[in-house]
Amino acid sequence: MQLHRTVTGTATGAPRLVIAHGLFGSSRNWGAVARALARGREVVAVDLRNHGQSPWAATHRYPDLAADLAGTIEACGGGPADVLGHSMGGKAAMALALLFPARVRRLVVADIAPVAYGHDQTPLVDALRATDLAGVTTRAEADRRLAARLPEEGVRGLLLQSLELRGEAPRWRLNLDVLAAEMDGITGWPELPGRFDGPALFLAGAASDYVTPDHDGAIRARFPAARIARIAGAGHWLQADRPAEVVAAVQGFLDAP
Repeated sequence: MQLHRTVTGTATGAPRLVIAHGLFGSSRNWGAVARALARGREVVAVDLRNHGQSPWAATHRYPDLAADLAGTIEACGGGPADVLGHSMGGKAAMALALLFPARVRRLVVADIAPVAYGHDQTPLVDALRATDLAGVTTRAEADRRLAARLPEEGVRGLLLQSLELRGEAPRWRLNLDVLAAEMDGITGWPELPGRFDGPALFLAGAASDYVTPDHDGAIRARFPAARIARIAGAGHWLQADRPAEVVAAVQGFLDAP
């Protein structure tokens, strides 16, 4: 699948960096970080399938997402590339490194581990489906309507970035039916072959419970060269909570000898 991508910076000889967003997100979520990291390299932020401006598909499984990312790297001139993925995008990036290791030079996984999680994001899908968008012309109005079902302002802000207000009628740039049907797999983790022996940075939010010491064994079993670091004061959306610290950590890791 040809993914929609936003390219920042220019190729300078440094490896290209590919960024994959999390569930319900898009490349826009990483715009500020992408611009900061594009000083001295080309950064390609993608919309994963069933999100943003990328095509919709009948499946949303990590081997599929990995193949999409491998195709993007090939379409951009080949690899290996550096790859950064957050949450669902982090699992897609890990699957890419395991299934297509020749495509990945260095791997950054933001606030997720290669394990199945017990939470269910279907209530967010239900909230989006139940929100009446008829007559909505501004995100402020959509936010007011969505607040009746989702009181968390930060979560609404993320979701509203996927609201399309152009065209005949407002709509979500999310394939909600497929995301709901595939939710167990999205929050889960498939059995994948192999391991990735290249450099890997698992960057966790110190205030998040998505990556805990209990996950160290699962991480190192598949990514034996992994380094695990935490961003103080950051939750799960660490790129929004502490963008400067995230940029510094990623830049330092990518530029290390």
